[in-house]
This record gives sequence, structure tokens and C-alpha cells, in this order.
Amino acid sequence: MHIMTVTIPHKLTQGKELVILPLEEYEALVQLKEIYEFQPTTSQKKALANARKNRKRGETLSLSELKRRLGFAD
Repeated sequence: MHIMTVTIPHKLTQGKELVILPLEEYEALVQLKEIYEFQPTTSQKKALANARKNRKRGETLSLSELKRRLGFAD
């Protein structure tokens, strides 16, 4: 096995970490991001804000209470 060393100028990386991978793998990662990136709706954002307010006030449910309200058996 032959190992090649490549020097990347500090100016190019601007002091940040650098990852090098084949283009095919990079494109697959970009596609995954597009598939799995969650974009909440306005109503979902409002529901999340309300949930955060409830949690801050200590208004939470236990797991067993949540299951009961959703109709699941313990």
C-alpha cells in the first residue's frame, strides 16, 4: 500500500478542520440531508413553543400518563 501525503495550505482551510472524501460519497451525504432534513410547519412551531413553555412551568406528563391519554395500555 502506498500512502500519499497532501499538504493543504492553512489559508485555504482558514484554521478549520478539513475532511476529504470521494465525490460520490459527498453527493450521497448531500442527498441524505435533503431527504431527512425536517422543516416544521407553522403549527408545529407553535406547538413546540407551547410545549417548551409548559415544560418551563413544570407542566409535564409522566410516561404512564401520556400512554393513558393516547390510549395505550401500560
